[in-house]
Amino acid sequence: MKIDVINLSNAKVKEIELDDSVFGGDVRKDIIARVVKWQLAKRRSGNHQAKTRAEVKHTTRKPFKQKGTGRARQGMTSVPNMRGGGVAFGPVTRDHSHKLPKKVRVMGLKSAISSKLKEGKLFIIENLNLDSNKTADLNKVLAKLGLKSTLFVDAVVVNDNFKMASSNLIGINVLPNIGLNVYDILKHDTLVLTEESVKGLVERLAGN
Repeated sequence: MKIDVINLSNAKVKEIELDDSVFGGDVRKDIIARVVKWQLAKRRSGNHQAKTRAEVKHTTRKPFKQKGTGRARQGMTSVPNMRGGGVAFGPVTRDHSHKLPKKVRVMGLKSAISSKLKEGKLFIIENLNLDSNKTADLNKVLAKLGLKSTLFVDAVVVNDNFKMASSNLIGINVLPNIGLNVYDILKHDTLVLTEESVKGLVERLAGN
């Protein structure tokens, strides 16, 4: 399919042909959900930890005598049913990540990109070459383009001026081509790709 290529002034420059195997596939919401779950699981630090009865600080002295108090017998204060005792079956430090086949990850990325195109929220821009690194200048560009919550995807190396100008704008993020992922696509309302990033995505995803 053909799509218009615009510049930072929101003027049409030309048209390019998009690879249907990458941009025109079926939108598999179930696959997208699996990929997002996999991504978020990898981000979790997993450093939650509760002390067990073997780790809490306590005395080994018997808390009260065995008989005659009317209370249930107790041997030490570190048991979970005592105040200040250890936690039974509490959280422990662990790795929350899990494996996901590469084919599923690729399918999820294709589905996320295709969903943006079908919703009319994917745009192709000539490049992200800004003459200035000032946020005010980028705000003027975004106003011309009519963009707010947007993920920009550049080539292998992101344009320094654009990256610096967008660094403190809420809802505006920029990634290199290799960093494009399902979660960030869904997190933003609009997806903007440069011509170079389109070529990189086709090389990365076509045939997989």
